[in-house]
Amino acid sequence: MSRIVGLTGGIACGKSAVATLLSARGALVIDADQIARDVVVPGSPALAELVGAFGPGILTPDGALDRPRLATLVFSDASARQTVERITHPRIAEESARRLMAAVASEPPLVVYDAALLFESGRAAVFRPIIVVAASPERQQARLERRDGLAADAARARIAAQMPVEEKVSRADFVIRNDDSLEALEAAVSALWPSLLADPPPPVGP
Repeated sequence: MSRIVGLTGGIACGKSAVATLLSARGALVIDADQIARDVVVPGSPALAELVGAFGPGILTPDGALDRPRLATLVFSDASARQTVERITHPRIAEESARRLMAAVASEPPLVVYDAALLFESGRAAVFRPIIVVAASPERQQARLERRDGLAADAARARIAAQMPVEEKVSRADFVIRNDDSLEALEAAVSALWPSLLADPPPPVGP
């Protein structure tokens, strides 16, 4: 049976780049962020509940969820974030379980569950071992400003709204540091790959 591993990290640390590199080596990646998008498509019960909680202002003109608008609300209001999580997390968990079962049944060398909020969701124990992709706060901020076109204050606020990267590192089974070049990141993934396939699995972290 294929092993399932968890992949997480701080915002703008390079988690998606690591997922791509693992996929290139044969892993089947289940992307929790994509699932989060799928459960709030127009006409879905989750989107209806979000509109009921926050009003039609969170919709684009064509009736889709305006994710940047909702993100602005969530990052500035802990209560709003809890409301979004209450509405979406159970549905994300249910769909994730369905896709993971299908992935394992296809018997790839490795199944990777890619989730930014793996620890925050309280489901980390299901996905051991866990890889955490980490970067320095300075790198996070610079990447976030460049990637999302954010001002420095806005980038810092988004980083501060998440669990600190080093706390995630303390809970990890494997850590990939991504403060250097793409070539260095590729080398780190290549070095880690045999350990991810090893049997029996490595000791579980805290």
